[in-house]
Amino acid sequence: GLRSNRAGDDAAGLAISEKLRGQVRGLNQAIRNAQDGISLIQTAEGALNETHSILQRLRELAVQGANDTLTADDRNAIQQEINSLLAEIDRIATTTEFNTKKLLNGDVATTALNFQIGANTGQTIAVTIATATAAALTISGISVGSSALANQAIASIDEAIRAISTSRASLGAIQNRLEHTIANLSVAAENLAASESRIRDVDMAQEMMNFTKTQILQQAGVAMLAQANMAPQAVLQLLR
Repeated sequence: GLRSNRAGDDAAGLAISEKLRGQVRGLNQAIRNAQDGISLIQTAEGALNETHSILQRLRELAVQGANDTLTADDRNAIQQEINSLLAEIDRIATTTEFNTKKLLNGDVATTALNFQIGANTGQTIAVTIATATAAALTISGISVGSSALANQAIASIDEAIRAISTSRASLGAIQNRLEHTIANLSVAAENLAASESRIRDVDMAQEMMNFTKTQILQQAGVAMLAQANMAPQAVLQLLR
């Protein structure tokens, strides 16, 4: 039960209780917000992981293209696969989204996402994610038309791999931070809920003691009344 059901019961206690209750609900929502943030980051990181794999294959093809034992037909076949992989990088960048928000096409690179991770205003984490299109990675025009061009492609792909690695490391750091934030928010919400309960809820131990005391008094009263009723009956028995 509640110790304070209305303001008249304990005006100050009720005000404090309502404030704490609002904080607890805010903290619980912040936990859900942080969990959503982790889901968003995992979506972006999963897409970047695939981009990483494609870049590794592109590098392998560029190294192959740098070999002068290849014929023109060989180079054309390699270039076709390279072009297909570049198109796939662009597809990943333009279609990866979370709750309809594009994550890798550049939108989040210029306008940060703010995760509300606290119960009060200003308690946010700003997240940006670098653009992951082939053009942004400066590999859109790579070619293996000659050994020299293939070597240039290798250098460009190496830079792209470093850029994606940096992006993934940044996302991993933010995810770790959010996980720690969730743990901290959970403890804070639990402690505030306990404080609110102590103010608003009935002290069960005290109430049980009062209840037991009342029962004892009632039983004693009943016993005394019974004895009082028995006394006249005893006198009548003697008179008979």
